[in-house]
Amino acid sequence: MFQTVELPVWALILMALLAAVTAASHLLFPSVRWFFRRRAERVVGRLNERLARPIQPFKLAQRHDMIQNVLYDPEVIRAVNEYAEENGVPDNVAFETATRYAKEIVPSFSASVYFGIGTRLAKWLARSLYRVRVVKTGADGLDAIDPDATVVFIINHRSNMDYVLVTYLVAEDAALSYAVGEWARGWPLQPLIKMMGGYFIRRRFLNPLYRKVLARYVQLSTREGVAQAVFPEGGLSRDGSLRDPKLGLISYIVDGFDPAGLRDVVFVPVGLNYDRVLEDRVLVKAAGNSRARFKFRMSTVARYVARHAWARVTGRFHRQGFAAVAFGKPISLKTFLMTASEDVPTALGKTLIENVGSVVPVLPVPLIAWHLVAAEGQLAREELQIRFDQDVARLNAQHHPLCLPQSGSEKAVREALNMLKTRGLVGIKGDTVVSKDPQMKLLTYYAASVDHALTDKT
Repeated sequence: MFQTVELPVWALILMALLAAVTAASHLLFPSVRWFFRRRAERVVGRLNERLARPIQPFKLAQRHDMIQNVLYDPEVIRAVNEYAEENGVPDNVAFETATRYAKEIVPSFSASVYFGIGTRLAKWLARSLYRVRVVKTGADGLDAIDPDATVVFIINHRSNMDYVLVTYLVAEDAALSYAVGEWARGWPLQPLIKMMGGYFIRRRFLNPLYRKVLARYVQLSTREGVAQAVFPEGGLSRDGSLRDPKLGLISYIVDGFDPAGLRDVVFVPVGLNYDRVLEDRVLVKAAGNSRARFKFRMSTVARYVARHAWARVTGRFHRQGFAAVAFGKPISLKTFLMTASEDVPTALGKTLIENVGSVVPVLPVPLIAWHLVAAEGQLAREELQIRFDQDVARLNAQHHPLCLPQSGSEKAVREALNMLKTRGLVGIKGDTVVSKDPQMKLLTYYAASVDHALTDKT
């Protein structure tokens, strides 16, 4: 019993490490977790003092607790039993499948990451790439929204910059929760997006159990007042136009809403537009191909960052024109249900997408592209300026969101043409602007973003 036992050095080191980890997990780690939890609570307390819509406790809950809330929801348990019966598997196997789905969906929000890194990075990136403008339309109605209501921003999807732009612009109001597609499920985006409060969804995955887990997470977060941002088109617009809404997330919100409850759901239409969409060539190339998929590649980002940095160092960098955002008039779900038809999600989706379209800003580059496409790729410079001025006057009279340089429309036309010339999309022959874009695909893409505002108005 008291004999000497010889051990290899590596075994002794391994035993010491295991003992240290065990001791730390019982003695040190709880204290460290308590210290950081108290510190995080103080940070959130200070943030909530300045936010128009404070961060809700549900969003701040431990990720494990949120997963358990979803998994042990009666509707999810019922879906697990149905899945087990339909697929001929034991209940525990079905429950493990649901657990895997919940872990995939539920985020791990960090207020420190969101406001300490995310919003600052979003602000720097947006302002370094674009001249960012907020066009005041129905934005005044935001102040009148019930502070206890759940706010859901409904946004048209032009670019992956949409996430960055909206996060930056509403940073003083709320911490948004986004639904993000599978394209971003890779390092380092996946952990960062989860810490920013985003949740991943498989848009074309029709498994009933998965859909139920996703629905209950969305419904629980909506019920608890978590501010959300939804792209109803379900993906990036590949032809530049506003697409019909996909009703998945909207249906989940409507189905889980209790009109007799104390908390209303208020939808806020948000229109985005850009003078330059960073992914425009990729999107135009994929237009008409429903099977085309976009994946995040770190190598692509690294190349773009390197080119961006080199352009700044050499003094050749110029911002990509305007990035404009306009807020429409808020729509209360309680009020909408009083007048809606039986198919509420369809009627609501149509109303929301129409309201989003009505506040998509008109910018110089898309406006010039629209006239060049209408003129079949060739238009006198003077005539282009006249038509541009007429559109500006008409849109202003109709109070449609419009974004121009402060110095006026002549500078707007000049800068927009310079941008298009730099990209090789137009040329100037004498006094005539001529398209150099093969089949005018890119010009048509930009023109489509303002077609709703100009059709039948020229």
